Amino acid sequence: MAEQILSEIGTDIEKQFPSAAHLCSWAGLVPGHNESAGKRKSSKTKKGNKYLKSALTEAAHSIRGSKNYLGALYRRTAARKGKKRAAISVAHAMLRISYYLLTRKEMYVDLGEDYFEKQKQQFLVRHSIKRLEKLGYTVTITEAS
Repeated sequence: MAEQILSEIGTDIEKQFPSAAHLCSWAGLVPGHNESAGKRKSSKTKKGNKYLKSALTEAAHSIRGSKNYLGALYRRTAARKGKKRAAISVAHAMLRISYYLLTRKEMYVDLGEDYFEKQKQQFLVRHSIKRLEKLGYTVTITEAS
């Protein structure tokens, strides 16, 4: 996949694409924009580099069962929006990650499969306390050691 990305976008990435958003737009991995009278309507993704887009989409479909951040992103999005939109979402994330890795010359550090649960942990605790208090319970919380 890395060879495919490099062959399509080239080695001088910062000169051609000033930001990750420009690269994703050029590849056609951004949502279409169809808005009229203040209402957003669903639309297809824009046309872009068909070779890069199809390769990234195929890679996104293959990552769905993996135990990492991208696999969790795929499963989370697929549950809400379906498999095809989840694949485009993960392909977009993969291309953004690739852009930042190439421009910053860093190694990839995975956020982990439980990234989304950690992100919402405090929200879930506060929400659960409020619900229990509305039901008439007194709640005290102590953190497990």
